[in-house]
Amino acid sequence: MTPEHIPRIAHDPAALEAFYAEHVEAVQRFVARRVVDPSLAADLTAEIFLAVIDSAATYDPSRGTPVAWLYGVARITVSAERRRAARERSANARISGRRLLESDDYERMQERIDAAAQSRVLLAAIDRLGDGERAVLELVALDDLSVAEAAAVLGIRPVAARVRLHRARRAVREHLSTIAGDEESPVLTQSLEVAS
Repeated sequence: MTPEHIPRIAHDPAALEAFYAEHVEAVQRFVARRVVDPSLAADLTAEIFLAVIDSAATYDPSRGTPVAWLYGVARITVSAERRRAARERSANARISGRRLLESDDYERMQERIDAAAQSRVLLAAIDRLGDGERAVLELVALDDLSVAEAAAVLGIRPVAARVRLHRARRAVREHLSTIAGDEESPVLTQSLEVAS
């Protein structure tokens, strides 16, 4: 779909259907990388396309491609859900007691923790980044956007996105090398060495 057709999504079911068919799988992948509950992922995918309908009339082709605009809408929708979930967790923590775990529960939990150790180390290194650097790294490394598309999603210049991406990669590498010594993780290598 060309940029001039995007505003039609707000009032033309055929335009929405074409846009949806073209981009639904990319949106599902975007959401799946950020949430673990399949029901929530399906709900967020639907919410993203509802937000697309609501904001289609305000799409400005001078600010980026339709794909970059879509990822911007998706990012805002997922961020809103994260804030909502954090508020809910906080409220639940204030009113709920602690559930005691059985020995089998501890064993299963330990198995899960061990299985996710490498990913946790990488995610912890990424979490240490500033919001801007983390956002560019996620969009490029996880969502396979180009640096220019990531820049459009974030509303910054491509040069600024390249600088943020370079800083993010360097900071993550430095953090991981201090933890792991000289050994470099294959997960790290694949995650950080994506095409710019």
